[in-house]
Amino acid sequence: MAHIIVVGNEKGGSGKSTTSMHISTALARMGWKVGALDLDLRQQSLARYLDNRRVFAQANGLTLASPEYRDLPQVEPGQLAEGENIFDRRLSAAVAGLEAEKDFILIDCPGSHTRLSQVAHSLADTLVTPLNDSFVDFDLLARIDPTTGKIMGPSVYSEMVWNARQVRAQAGLKPIDWLVVRNRLGAQAMHNKKKMGDALNKLSRRIGFRAAPGFSERVIFRELFPRGLTLLDLGDVGVERLNISNVAARQELRDLITTLRLPGVTADF
Repeated sequence: MAHIIVVGNEKGGSGKSTTSMHISTALARMGWKVGALDLDLRQQSLARYLDNRRVFAQANGLTLASPEYRDLPQVEPGQLAEGENIFDRRLSAAVAGLEAEKDFILIDCPGSHTRLSQVAHSLADTLVTPLNDSFVDFDLLARIDPTTGKIMGPSVYSEMVWNARQVRAQAGLKPIDWLVVRNRLGAQAMHNKKKMGDALNKLSRRIGFRAAPGFSERVIFRELFPRGLTLLDLGDVGVERLNISNVAARQELRDLITTLRLPGVTADF
């Protein structure tokens, strides 16, 4: 059975697709068989990223290790059982088509609450929630008293993860390993950055996730998307000497892969 990695966050702009692309491609480069699904049926950011990669590789005569992307299969309403949701059937069919032949399946969820996202979270062996390093985005996880800073309770997204955990427990599946990844970290050790870290560590013990550093704010990520490239591909496209920022970004990716603790995976790149 493939290990399922779900990348989810109900707020847009947190770097989900960048995180999804780098995790899935890193695993593929290490020799693992990886499948990828994009549940944002409108924007399809991960699908477009991977299509850019295919086009760029073909145009430049390159072979770039990549996950195998698949669209959700179409299902005729007449094929559904009574009361069955069509999105449930489409997602389960897509996963079933990949799980027997892949080591990992990465599912990129939309930046909104949808039926597909809800079901995908219940499938997650590992859940990765990229979060901008800001209290505006912290609200995704918990409600905070604006005067005292005290955590008042979990947010609707945290409650959705809780419900997904309950579904898995009832099905006899292993618990979700939930990581909240701090993206777009500032270069300076600002007071707000420390407060954010303290709040996440406190909340992690309360609702059961692991806090992990993600990617700092870097121009390189905006430059990679049009060509479908990742940090690990720079040497393949003729960048012989990485600048300091690129080296630091690769180390961030290495740290993230290590922190994920995926079965059998060592970040040896």
